[in-house]
Amino acid sequence: MDRKSYQSVPCGKRSRRNFLSHLGGLAALSTPFASFTNSLLANAEELKKQHKSAILLWMGGGPSTMDIWDLKPGQATGGPFQQISTSVDGIAISEHMPMTAKQMHHLAIVRSMSTREADHQRGRYYMHTGFVPNPNVEHPGYGSLIAHELATAVPSLEIPPFVSVGGGSVGPGFLGTSWAPFVVSPQGNVKNLESPVSEERLVSRLQMLAAIEDRFIQERRGQLPRDHREIVGKSVQLMSSSQLAAFKVSEEPASVRERYGETDFGRGCLMARRLVEVGVPFVEVNLGGWDNHSNIFGTLADQRLPNLDRAMSALIADLADRGTLDTTAVIWMGEFGRTPTINGNGGRDHWARSWSAVVGGAGFNRGVVVGETSADGREVASEPYSSQDLMTSVLKSLDISLETTFRAKNGRPMKIANGGQVIPGLFS
Repeated sequence: MDRKSYQSVPCGKRSRRNFLSHLGGLAALSTPFASFTNSLLANAEELKKQHKSAILLWMGGGPSTMDIWDLKPGQATGGPFQQISTSVDGIAISEHMPMTAKQMHHLAIVRSMSTREADHQRGRYYMHTGFVPNPNVEHPGYGSLIAHELATAVPSLEIPPFVSVGGGSVGPGFLGTSWAPFVVSPQGNVKNLESPVSEERLVSRLQMLAAIEDRFIQERRGQLPRDHREIVGKSVQLMSSSQLAAFKVSEEPASVRERYGETDFGRGCLMARRLVEVGVPFVEVNLGGWDNHSNIFGTLADQRLPNLDRAMSALIADLADRGTLDTTAVIWMGEFGRTPTINGNGGRDHWARSWSAVVGGAGFNRGVVVGETSADGREVASEPYSSQDLMTSVLKSLDISLETTFRAKNGRPMKIANGGQVIPGLFS
């Protein structure tokens, strides 16, 4: 990443021109889509060699994985859904995921996830960080951690290295605010990138801000002033970047948008594909609505699963067809699963003891199932795997060193992914 600061910008018309030239020119904000596309195509092969990326499909609320990836037909706990065959012999998933079933040869299901956090906030934190919440330390989430480790592989990247689409994410923790998620809407709206003042006044204000920040830095007032200066520099650079076109999913052909689905999640998945193609190391796409304590089967069949199936299958197929699946890890998960028992309201409640996650791409084995649950889905019947095990496996798939150790702000050493174990069946 370009980490230039702008603390030494002089005043005056000549310096203003130099300043804007240094940024690449504000006129670049209007770079046409065709120009962006040509540039992208020209550099696509080189980018594939230079970097790896990850896309997290986050299912907020806790999806019922035994109605999606690990069905129990004929069991009292099984519910009404039937399972269908997939592109891999011997692997069956929900009848409401027919398009994803055709992409199963690109994916791996971990059916033996077993965790202890069945509260939404605690489970969200744990599944994003590999650590249970601790009042004494804030741990970095997937996006911040992977961006921190992979961003330097794409020095030409001007977009923030961690983009969260359709909602926020767990933050950077002790890595610092430079690695916080850059939150955008599924429509590609990026707020506060147009200056409300003239170019001359903008330069003057940035110069004044830089002087104040320099004072704080010289007085050794902690990491925050340095992080803030870096964020401001990146924001000003982003204002003039042609890479902003990657957010504009509306510029895609109608046929492509239709394949992903004209929904927020569909647009988010399409945006994720575009972002990794310009070098963004980590994109999180949010799909909520999985906290189905009542009417779960109608909600899944009519709403959640058709939305998920269309967008996820299009994303996997596109990454494979465009040659980027080999360098892009895709992770599908929520904070936990849901109870095998169907409650009196026709729903399932929170359940962390036995559930599934899905991964694909990058260095993972594909077309495999790892682990199993009991016939009724109540227990893991094989080796159980934790959040830190899944996270460690994702890092391995991206060739990130598992020996990496950080030092938290309290001085305590923190091993990457909380020292989890690689899930054996995900790798040859």
